[in-house]
Amino acid sequence: MIRHATALSALALIGACASSPMMMKPYDQSGLPAGVMVPAGNKVAMETVGMGDITYECRAKAGAAGQFEWVFVGPDAKLMDRSGTQVGKYYGPPATWENMDGSKVTATQVAVAPGGDGNIPFQLVKANPAMGTGMMTGTTYIQRVVTRGGVAPAMACAAGNMGAKQVVKYQADYIFYKAM
Repeated sequence: MIRHATALSALALIGACASSPMMMKPYDQSGLPAGVMVPAGNKVAMETVGMGDITYECRAKAGAAGQFEWVFVGPDAKLMDRSGTQVGKYYGPPATWENMDGSKVTATQVAVAPGGDGNIPFQLVKANPAMGTGMMTGTTYIQRVVTRGGVAPAMACAAGNMGAKQVVKYQADYIFYKAM
């Protein structure tokens, strides 16, 4: 009898948890390098995971005759919410974050910090005024954190392949902020 009552109580508790909305812990930026932390007075408005490609092109190195380098051309990624549903896209140039509701924002880089070997750097950008009305309206800052991949190709970049483009896969969390 006691075992039956305990099992029923456990089932009721599980059912209550399943029917209530899942509480997400607010994004914590305390472990980030100071340069890419969002200034006080802003709060997280949306968390996304960007998954896609970054294109690089082999070009002559500016100010260095006879030298060449892979140059970032632009991203092409889907923005997914934490449950895996696509909520927007990220593309460029210029770097543009666009929500599925049609609102979009461009931004100006404020700072970068190392993202670890083989990963593009963490980044903080200050948003320009949004275009359209929707989720991107009022965005003040965007952080790129938890980066995986996306660095320039390892293959040689030289006069013989100048103009060649290479696409590399990457993933990063994009955290959108609005003023409090």
